[in-house]
Amino acid sequence: MIPLWKQQSGCGDEPVVWDYHVILLHVSSGDQNFIYDLDTVLPFPCPFDTYIEEAFKSDDILLPGFRRKIRLIRADLYLKTFASDRSHMKDANGHWQKPPPSYPCIETADSKMNLDDFINMNPKTGWGSVFLLPDFVDRYGRQS
Repeated sequence: MIPLWKQQSGCGDEPVVWDYHVILLHVSSGDQNFIYDLDTVLPFPCPFDTYIEEAFKSDDILLPGFRRKIRLIRADLYLKTFASDRSHMKDANGHWQKPPPSYPCIETADSKMNLDDFINMNPKTGWGSVFLLPDFVDRYGRQS
C-alpha cells in the first residue's frame, strides 16, 4: 500500500492510500525529470522534485510499514508484459467495488493476469528494479 497526497480522490491534506499506484517517470535530457500522474491535482506533467515534495512527502513522517518502495519498469517492457483481468477490483462476492474502466482488459499472449508481479516489492521477482523512496529520489531528483 502506498500513501500519496495531492490526489483527486483525496480529502483536504489527507493522503490517499492506494493498494498500488502507477505513474510515469520521464527522464529528461535537461536538468529536471517529470512525473505524469493521471490522479494528481498537481501540474501535469509535474516536475519530479515538486511531485516528490508534494505527493510523496517524506518517509520520515510515516510508520515504517508505510515507507514507500518504487518498482521502476521501462515503458516498453511494461507495455509488452503487463496484464490485468481486473479481478483485484472486485469484492469477495465478485461484485465491482467501483465501476471498471470502459476499455477492454489488458492482456498479453502469455498472460491475462500478472498484476502481482508488478506490485510485489521483492526485487527478486517481477520486472524492473525496486528502489526505496530515498534511493529513487537520489537517482532521479534534480542534481544540485
